[in-house]
Amino acid sequence: MLWGVASGALELRQEAGGVRLSGRFPYGTETELVPGRFELFEARAFSGRIEAGEDVHLLSGHDFNRPLASRQAGSLEIRETDQALEFEARIEGGTSWATDFLAAHKAGLIRGLSPGFRVAPGGEQIERRGNGLLRRITRAELFELSTVTRPAFEQAQVEARSWQADPHRQAVGAHPFKRWRL
Repeated sequence: MLWGVASGALELRQEAGGVRLSGRFPYGTETELVPGRFELFEARAFSGRIEAGEDVHLLSGHDFNRPLASRQAGSLEIRETDQALEFEARIEGGTSWATDFLAAHKAGLIRGLSPGFRVAPGGEQIERRGNGLLRRITRAELFELSTVTRPAFEQAQVEARSWQADPHRQAVGAHPFKRWRL
């Protein structure tokens, strides 16, 4: 599974019985993943699984062994606007990784947000730009959101408070999941 990283904001709010974490992943914002390789998510690119009510997890560092919240558990709410994918999670602690995440966030070490997704068939457009490429993602299946130290998209962050024209030609000899990563 690929994960693109965008920037937004993670916000924590302390509440009785836990912490509220909110964040956003912006749409329409271009980022350079590696020199010459750019990526942009179109508005509501993740709407398929979200509107279908599918389970999505909030994880620490893309690790399914370190879940912080999920839609199925009732501790994660996700919504989309034309500007961003937004979420709010209730983290009640009780696990070592949740405690570690909260401490790292408080220390200013974890502020980024990164989605774990798979591009849906026909859900991307590749544009050549001079010596580089722009990958425009129009439809992707969202499986998880992760809190990370360095998001690929500087605008994708979390916050906690108290209270190419021909994509097939580019992929020759490379698995489609690997053609964007070095």
